[in-house]
Amino acid sequence: MKVIVLACLVAVAACAPQDFIQPVAILRQETTGEGANFQNIFESDDGILVEASGSSGSAGQANLAGRYIFTAEDGSQIEVTYIADENGFQPQGAHLPVGPAAPAHVADLLRIAEEQRAQGIEFDQQGFRLN
Repeated sequence: MKVIVLACLVAVAACAPQDFIQPVAILRQETTGEGANFQNIFESDDGILVEASGSSGSAGQANLAGRYIFTAEDGSQIEVTYIADENGFQPQGAHLPVGPAAPAHVADLLRIAEEQRAQGIEFDQQGFRLN
């Protein structure tokens, strides 16, 4: 009997009205182009804006660039701009954390490595010189 009462209470709780979700009107939605070459704009009345464009990349990949804007829970407006290409996804926004700067010697090491590549010097995965 207790199991039946418990099951009925669970059923009543599950049927209780959930938070009401307001419908959102789409103000603008435009797409032009096809394949990797396109432009897309989407805007809704709740403050969401998405703009994106694509193009063919030099290494056969699709390059993307765009931005999106939305309103955070605290009421502030968040904007992210981005590029996605052969160097990966690169977002930018005032709200995004910034990592620490690389130590000064890292730039020197990268410069030395580039000079060695230009001279045709190759190394294996363990760092031993191949030529």
